Amino acid sequence: MEDNQAGGNNQQPPPRQDEEVTIPTDEGVNLKGTLSLPLAAAAGVVIFAHGSGSSRLSPRNTYVALLLRRAGMATLLFDLLTEQEDMRYERRFDIDLLTKRLIASTRWIQKRPEIQGSRIGYFGASTGAAAALCAAAILGPEVIGAVVSRGGRPDMVLSILPKVKVPTLLIVGGRDYPVIPLNQQAYAQLGGERELVIVPGASHLFEEPGKLDEVARLAAQWFQRHLCWRYGT
Repeated sequence: MEDNQAGGNNQQPPPRQDEEVTIPTDEGVNLKGTLSLPLAAAAGVVIFAHGSGSSRLSPRNTYVALLLRRAGMATLLFDLLTEQEDMRYERRFDIDLLTKRLIASTRWIQKRPEIQGSRIGYFGASTGAAAALCAAAILGPEVIGAVVSRGGRPDMVLSILPKVKVPTLLIVGGRDYPVIPLNQQAYAQLGGERELVIVPGASHLFEEPGKLDEVARLAAQWFQRHLCWRYGT
């Protein structure tokens, strides 16, 4: 689960255009989101998939998104569940449903004229990382350029991992003892380019000073490396 703290970078945010958006789904449910575009052409667009019990307002994802925008990327933070759905605890762990919602957000953002042609990446936390990997396996590298997992639970979708051909970065805190072996197991199962980084001294939420900044730095490097590449060229 997410908490209500974030990193401590005091730089001013980059100039950008923010838009509160509504994302339709095949089930007829509308999801709330915030799309932030850099004033210059985006180097790529990163869609965030939050963890259980969190939302588009996750302070940690919001902070990482800020730092990614400083690196020239557009970001989309959205609610994977409605408020009513989130009240049903089991919905938070319904990876099939979360995957469908993430794919819906991807299809929606592909239609945005401001970012057509930009490569898409996923940044997933906890259960959101499992959904991101499933969506990446379904959509493939033709659509998704990269995945980053922060304290993710890829073990929840082990059978899917060999089908993930999208470059994937797994980031785990060095003090997140239960989750480290789960990510090591997942690393061995992934079917494409992958990297596992264990951040020394960081807990599951990366709440220690400077640790969330390290996550953002690693994520920005991964996305810059892979989202600038054009599929088929």
